[in-house]
Amino acid sequence: MSYITKSRLLTLLKVFIPLGIGIFLLWHFYQSMDVNTKLIFYKAIQEANYFWIGLSVLLGLLSHAIRAYRWKYVLEPLGYHTKFKHRFYAVMSGYLINLLIPRAGEASRAALLYNSDGVPFSKGVGTIISERIVDTIMLAFFLLLTLYVGFQDLIHVKDIIIHNHNEAEASETNQLILIILLGIIAIGILVFSILWIKSDTFRSKLKKFIADLIFGVLSIFKTKKPFHFILQSLSIWILYLLYFAVCFYAFEETQQIPTQGILIGFIAGTLGITFTNGGVGAYPYLVGIVVSYYIGAQLDSTEQAEGIGKALGLIIWVAQTLMMIVIGLISLVLIPKKFKIKNNEQMGTNTK
Repeated sequence: MSYITKSRLLTLLKVFIPLGIGIFLLWHFYQSMDVNTKLIFYKAIQEANYFWIGLSVLLGLLSHAIRAYRWKYVLEPLGYHTKFKHRFYAVMSGYLINLLIPRAGEASRAALLYNSDGVPFSKGVGTIISERIVDTIMLAFFLLLTLYVGFQDLIHVKDIIIHNHNEAEASETNQLILIILLGIIAIGILVFSILWIKSDTFRSKLKKFIADLIFGVLSIFKTKKPFHFILQSLSIWILYLLYFAVCFYAFEETQQIPTQGILIGFIAGTLGITFTNGGVGAYPYLVGIVVSYYIGAQLDSTEQAEGIGKALGLIIWVAQTLMMIVIGLISLVLIPKKFKIKNNEQMGTNTK
């Protein structure tokens, strides 16, 4: 099997394994509802107050705009002054690509900024990694906050999720996924070893890429405005939480869910996005379970709680996903495809 064939195979596996899990969860999401629950589910979708969903979309879009603006604080120490609109187009295009190929959006984002503003790909990736490190810290903060205010409820929700799966089937599926992943890793190590031993060009390019990558990652410690970077990082995650929370006003039944319930739903949905392409299947499924858990006691039947919970989870996911698809497609069209030096200015420093 040639290197190109192996590369294509790995790409296909990275796309279709998470997508397959997502499709299965979507099927399970729908198939697990009985007839009465489905009727409540459809009715809830029709009667939702979409003003709050629209507000949620605007808050989500604002968070992405702040992410694009914040990016300049780690690019400027490297000597690159890029246009905000180009950074925004790159961010939104990256989100769109992530829906198709998990984690490919980060590399695409760096590649797009190279095409539009001349920022070297490896350094761009490095700055994005530094952002992801901060995002991981922020997620950990919200997770610890959730554990503090709603530990018992979180344990109950976890038990419900486990109870909803057939343990034997889940075990077989996990073993198959583990075997596939180990096979992919083994092939990757073999190909890398051959290239490292046989190709001087490969070794040289890899060393330069790693050096530029580290340089980009360390840019977070070189920013001239660390307070602004931290403040905007907090703003991004507060907006994430807000765009999730305002959706609970879309239904009368969910308006009284306590703060810990919103936090648990937020964490469940955020983790769901890491499981599948853009959270397909996982996000509405996990959020639906959390919402159903909290409104079950106040409603007359479990079918009503499940129908409304799953309706809210699906609406939040569809609204944010559609926004990313539409704005992402527009961004792909608008972002410059080839960087040009104007007026004899230096590459990467010709824009404001």
